[in-house]
Amino acid sequence: MLVDECGEFITQRREGVLAQTRLELGERHFRVTAPGREALEVPLVPAGGERIRVRVWNDESEGLLVPAAADWFSALVGRPLRLVYMPSDVSRRVDPTYGAEGDIVSFADGFPLLLVSEGSLEELAHRAGRAFEMQRFRPNVVVSGTEAHAEDSWRRIRVGAVEMRVVKPCSRCAIPTRDPDTGALGKEPLTTLATYRKRDGKVMFGMNVIPDFEAELRVGDPVEVL
Repeated sequence: MLVDECGEFITQRREGVLAQTRLELGERHFRVTAPGREALEVPLVPAGGERIRVRVWNDESEGLLVPAAADWFSALVGRPLRLVYMPSDVSRRVDPTYGAEGDIVSFADGFPLLLVSEGSLEELAHRAGRAFEMQRFRPNVVVSGTEAHAEDSWRRIRVGAVEMRVVKPCSRCAIPTRDPDTGALGKEPLTTLATYRKRDGKVMFGMNVIPDFEAELRVGDPVEVL
């Protein structure tokens, strides 16, 4: 997670240039690229690092600094930023309104996983008269072979060997309106989504999901609605 000098989390909501970054996941490192910059490689489990207090929305926890990444992200954004890693002895609880005792989340907004079906994205494209990149919605789990918004009615699913609870719709902020190539804000796709996916004043797209246990997911895993 990126944080500012006060330990407050930083995302595309405030720094549009972050939309232009791309991440490649390896066995021991991840690689970050951005236009006009050399690639940055960071260990998946960084060694050492100072422990600092960090905040995600109203949740405070601790993170370990990854010093080698600070200069790269600071130069990209144009102000001091730091990359932090959540150590194994730190946990952050999922909102108990939706999560059970023991459900935890890392530095994500609120839930461990976000699920979106390709059918839902295709329906949006049909209504808007143009295609949108799935990355605008930042899902961890993308499901194919369903009708549009079939995921709305799911309560439990199995992906590969992992059972998961589908706990609530995801209300969307402005990030999906950022062009992933330029970082610029626009009006779509939220304008179109608001015509048919608005509930209680919020635009919903995708479902927040909590796995019952920790396991590895792979591209191509079968998905079963339980």
